[in-house]
Amino acid sequence: MKSSFRFANVCGTVYQQGNIQFTGNGDCLYSPVGNRLSVFDLVRNVSFTLPFETRKPIARVAISPANTSLVLVADEDGHALLINVHRRALLAHMNFKLPVRDAQFSPDGQYLGVTHGTQVQVWRTPSVLVREFAPFVLHRTYVGHFDDVLSITWSRTGRFFLTTSKDMSARLFSLDPVPGFRPKTFSGHRDAVIRAFFSLDEQTIYTVSRDGAVLVWQDKDEMGELESAEQAEGSSSDPEHAVGLTRWGVASRHYFYQTQTQVTCADFHAGTSRLVVGFSSGLFSLRDMPDFTEIHALSISQEKITSVAINSTGEWLAFGAQRLGQLLVWEWASESYILKQQGHFFDMNTVAYAQDGQIAVTGGDDGKVKVWNTLSGFCTVTFSDHSAPVSCVEFAKQGQVLFSASLDGTVRAYDLIRYRNFRTFTSPTPVQFVSLAVEPSGEVVCAGSSDAFDTYMWSVQTGKLLEILSGHEAPVTGLAFDPSGSGLLASTSWDRSVRLWEVFRRSQHTESMSLSSEGLALAFRPDGLQVCVASLDGQLNFFDAKSGAHMAVIDGRRDIAGGRRLDDKIQQRNNAAGSAFTSVCYSADGSCVLAGGNANYVCLYDVREHVLLKRWTLSLNLALDGTQDRLDSRQMTEAGNIALIHDLSDEDELTLEERTDRSLPGVQRGDLSKRSTRLQARTKCVRFSPTGRSWAAASTSGLLIYSLDELATFDPTDLDMDLTPQAVRAASLQGHALVALLGALRLNDPILEAEVYERTKPHEISLVAQQLPTVYLARVLALVASRMNPVSQSPHVEFHLSWLTALFQRHGEEIRAHSTTVYAPVLRAVQMALNELRSNVKTTADRNMATILYIWNVFSSRATSMESAGTNGISTNTAQ
Repeated sequence: MKSSFRFANVCGTVYQQGNIQFTGNGDCLYSPVGNRLSVFDLVRNVSFTLPFETRKPIARVAISPANTSLVLVADEDGHALLINVHRRALLAHMNFKLPVRDAQFSPDGQYLGVTHGTQVQVWRTPSVLVREFAPFVLHRTYVGHFDDVLSITWSRTGRFFLTTSKDMSARLFSLDPVPGFRPKTFSGHRDAVIRAFFSLDEQTIYTVSRDGAVLVWQDKDEMGELESAEQAEGSSSDPEHAVGLTRWGVASRHYFYQTQTQVTCADFHAGTSRLVVGFSSGLFSLRDMPDFTEIHALSISQEKITSVAINSTGEWLAFGAQRLGQLLVWEWASESYILKQQGHFFDMNTVAYAQDGQIAVTGGDDGKVKVWNTLSGFCTVTFSDHSAPVSCVEFAKQGQVLFSASLDGTVRAYDLIRYRNFRTFTSPTPVQFVSLAVEPSGEVVCAGSSDAFDTYMWSVQTGKLLEILSGHEAPVTGLAFDPSGSGLLASTSWDRSVRLWEVFRRSQHTESMSLSSEGLALAFRPDGLQVCVASLDGQLNFFDAKSGAHMAVIDGRRDIAGGRRLDDKIQQRNNAAGSAFTSVCYSADGSCVLAGGNANYVCLYDVREHVLLKRWTLSLNLALDGTQDRLDSRQMTEAGNIALIHDLSDEDELTLEERTDRSLPGVQRGDLSKRSTRLQARTKCVRFSPTGRSWAAASTSGLLIYSLDELATFDPTDLDMDLTPQAVRAASLQGHALVALLGALRLNDPILEAEVYERTKPHEISLVAQQLPTVYLARVLALVASRMNPVSQSPHVEFHLSWLTALFQRHGEEIRAHSTTVYAPVLRAVQMALNELRSNVKTTADRNMATILYIWNVFSSRATSMESAGTNGISTNTAQ
């Protein structure tokens, strides 16, 4: 079995903190997910997460206006990464040494402005084409603020930029020295100024403060005040420097009258002159400036809005709520959601795959069951029927039926076609269910309890309780039915035993096997001949399912040993002694076992050789406990680790206001102590996809998906100095269709691939398809499907169908042999494109038929009237 699984996507989390950003065309949205960056394509309805990780959670995202594929992400400590998103390549690292509250590229993309405490640093943007030893070069440092700088806004020409600060002022700086210009200060607010914006003509400046005040700044001369002749002459003679040479003054003041509410974020669209502001109460307001007329207002959340962004056309508004982990895109004109996604509010406990591998279902501590599309990365439906944490979810192998067990004492069955809870199973006395198993036929479901130590068995058709299996003397932590359909049920418990139940026989024979420690999880091999059990001592025990004989043991204590926590009081050796696997799963062919536990690692073992094949590190986020193997002694003080000492001086006033406890009447200040715990990097559940091409881990960072399918096939060994986009275009123009297509596929340039594909002559399609290497077959099928999509605006129809016909004729056997594994997602995309093309052709044909009938009826009526008129004329002449 292949073990070269690579990180593919994050599905369980859509937003955590930081700012969200639209791309230049407004089709994609960048959202920070912990220490990773997710990209949501709002037009194609897909999302993916970049494989790069920062040291801590991302605090700021900046996109270059000149090159939208160039993105800078900076974490909480100022460590930044420069990424080419289209190539998925990491270009450079940078340490700004202080927290970055804002970072903005200049309009031409040549400079990068970064906040640096009370200062502002402007750096030259690194070159994308040339690899440099020191890519970041400091252009200039600007001072003048007396407190932390909160935001940076560039002018349209890029010669000036505005900064706002906690010192209740905004300042205007010039990129390079300008004769007669001195930095200007905009003061008059009574609270921290969070953002400042230029109007489209740059004759007006808007500043927004945290207390809800909006000040409009304009030229004093236009407001009726006198101006010196030198400044008037300078501003008129040099229009590029007019922003800096203008004498700015307050033209008007506006206020958001929201009681006990503060402004948390704001954004401005210069083209439509509209200002959107988010409040700590979950309300946002859209205003038309400079009149301050309210266009739209809506309460979209119960928690504060952390970030807001407007797309390039001003039609879509994107919002991020940190506490809820919610990401929204709202079209204010039609008052509809373009995107509405939310992860689990608390930890994710379990995950299960559907039979086709396209759907993954997760259950969390918030009592919700979420269904995720693994291809698009979006949550399609959320079930909120449980009133307590969901402990297990399982699919029925036959039909679209999902089962979930919860600590609220219920097991629920969901219909994924109608999206409803059609059956609820309960026990005679209230218990908490911690394990779940579904019989392969889908007729029987079993659940193990943690307090009654029994296993309950129900009929899915009738909902009646069939049997209560007793015998365990501790919580039943693992249940599994024989996948072959023999009716054998395996269970493990904290009583250090594994039991095999023949539940469908009258005798109900039970066989018990002992373990060296408490049993935590178990799994059946797909052929039903072997059972793997994980115990508390870090071992994986293998038993023969027919005879009950103990076959082998794998000691994985050192492999799953977790990292150090900041509040650890014991040595690393003793800390590793308590490590164990809490979830196990067999691969699709049964040759390997995937295991995870309360650690930052997931291990893959070979069943026959009993060796570790590979170990994956799920997260490098230093903000989580357990990601470091050794603690830094330099961080230790007399009061403990310095990272655990919370400094209130670093907190914003809004955060202090939120933490104030006003639960008791008459309390003015409340309890300002921050009672919170650091999250620990751990894996609660691991599952292999039934196709064997991917596996998923329900971890602290979300639902992490690792796959064998390369999202971007880029092999440097296939490249040489002569393989360039210019050479590929030249080969395409000269008629070398296969050479050009292979070159475009090796360069992995979507635009170049579409260009070469469309330039292929129709009579050459069959020959190109015949000589196409198999390794590129899936990508060419995906390319044809994408070009058939109406979004691509390709005018060809017969051309695409000819490509599909040639590919299926030449490579039909290869596609059929791997139709359920390698080519399953691509074939599904082709089917969807064909269905949409069929509906469009049918709609066009119906419209053309109606138009032709209309024209025929019009001409028929005209011809009839003309004939009748001619007949009347002839009869009149005859009468005369």
